[in-house]
Amino acid sequence: MLTQYIYRLGSNPKRSLKFFFTGIGIFVLAMGLFALSYYHDPSWRIAGLAVLFPALGIAGYGYLGIFANRFSQVISARNSARRAFDNGKSK
Repeated sequence: MLTQYIYRLGSNPKRSLKFFFTGIGIFVLAMGLFALSYYHDPSWRIAGLAVLFPALGIAGYGYLGIFANRFSQVISARNSARRAFDNGKSK
């Protein structure tokens, strides 16, 4: 069951990379709002926090998809090596 979830989550690496870069871009926007609050009105920090948490969630989801894609490649390579070993051993 877990491997099916990993395969489904990592099935589209381009989409995951897009999510990751979008999250990083929104994170940079949040840091800009924090910097703006340092030089101007401190209430910009609230806007920075409001933007920061969704940015981290989006980037985290994208990173999880990228990791799942790599991990699914490892799982499939392990399974194919195991099948090759079992076929060679049975002969």
